[in-house]
Amino acid sequence: MIDLASLGQVYIVCGKTDMRRGIDSLACIVKEQFDLDPMSGKIFIFCGGRKDRFKALYWDGQGFWLLYKRFENGKLDWPNNQDEVRELTAKQVDWLMKGFSIQPKINDAKGREFY
Repeated sequence: MIDLASLGQVYIVCGKTDMRRGIDSLACIVKEQFDLDPMSGKIFIFCGGRKDRFKALYWDGQGFWLLYKRFENGKLDWPNNQDEVRELTAKQVDWLMKGFSIQPKINDAKGREFY
């Protein structure tokens, strides 16, 4: 499995992204919608409406990498806020790559789980 966190800081672009978009279009989202530099060496992850796949955009100093992962079973627990970018910890990146929720579960006094 590719360790995205070892490449640099990882951000997820919350909400739904059209997965037909390519490198230039995704870089444009990062720059224009969130005022971040797509050539900063950070990794930006986008998820489509099906929530069973994501794309990661990464600049290595010489060119862009576009990584694509599709899960054969299950869906991602992806944040819905269209106007937000979230920075992930290395642990959250590991969870994401395995298809787990990036939001830790919290139990209340009755043992019920919440995010």
